[in-house]
Amino acid sequence: MRKLLLLALVGLGAQLVDGSLGMAYGVTSTTLLLAIGTNPAAASATVHLAEIGTTLASGAAHWRFGNVDWKVVAKIGIPGAVGAFAGATFLSSLSTEVAAPIMALLLLTLGVYILVRFTVAGIPRDRLGQPLRKRFLAPLGLVAGFVDSTGGGGWGPVGTPAILASGRMAPRKVIGSIDTSEFLVAVAASLGFLVGLGSENVNFGWVVALLIGGVIAAPIAAWLVRHIPPRILGSAVGGVIIVTNTRTLLRSDWIDAPDNVRYSVYAIIYLVWALALAYSIRQYRAHRHEETVEAIDTVAPAAAGDASSEKSSAPTPV
Repeated sequence: MRKLLLLALVGLGAQLVDGSLGMAYGVTSTTLLLAIGTNPAAASATVHLAEIGTTLASGAAHWRFGNVDWKVVAKIGIPGAVGAFAGATFLSSLSTEVAAPIMALLLLTLGVYILVRFTVAGIPRDRLGQPLRKRFLAPLGLVAGFVDSTGGGGWGPVGTPAILASGRMAPRKVIGSIDTSEFLVAVAASLGFLVGLGSENVNFGWVVALLIGGVIAAPIAAWLVRHIPPRILGSAVGGVIIVTNTRTLLRSDWIDAPDNVRYSVYAIIYLVWALALAYSIRQYRAHRHEETVEAIDTVAPAAAGDASSEKSSAPTPV
């Protein structure tokens, strides 16, 4: 019972992050399942089955708040479903000894990407309104879908930053469209895992626990996406993913690092993570300050012009 409650809380927290950042539900949830010793393919299958419900709820909430571009959903979601099904059947054919470190390495890579991308670059906002072409979205969806099912997560970490980097969509539209299209990816990946593994290898109690937490958080996250600083959240989530999957890799048969080496690596990661968070917070505050100054500089001349026009139009005393 305690484990199911923990999974529900993880699903809630992961969906809050995913719905407001456009990524990390699968990566966060799969990382936890791997940490408690779940088979990699079964962990990814569990998360993707839960995501069928969470992405449906999240997509509906984002649509309600006007965060979805349906053209983008179709152009990236269908190729993503194809890639997800292929990745699920591929992962199902690997042994646990081989799959566990491979998945941890994929998740670690995604975690580093999230941390660096949001800490250093933030979110680009130029070129807004320019169309996103199918020749860009289709290959992106195919790759992101494959990575998502083989890594237990990756649709958001691959798709969201790539579209944000184009600068052609408002961040809330990117997040809403990626979250909505992930429903197609989750369905395809789940079918692939059920074909490759069979339903007996999936713990449906865990699926329901993750689903309940995610569904509760979905509408809250869709509302928060307008208010929460994605840069800070991205740095925080990236650090969690890096720490957890570094631990898995250092304990794997590939490396099997001694305790003193592991603790030294953890200390370095925690230090870098803390510095990244501090930098993100400072940059966010600086950006907010610049926006405030620009707003004041824009309003002040306009107000002065209005005052002078009123003065000139006033009647001359006799």
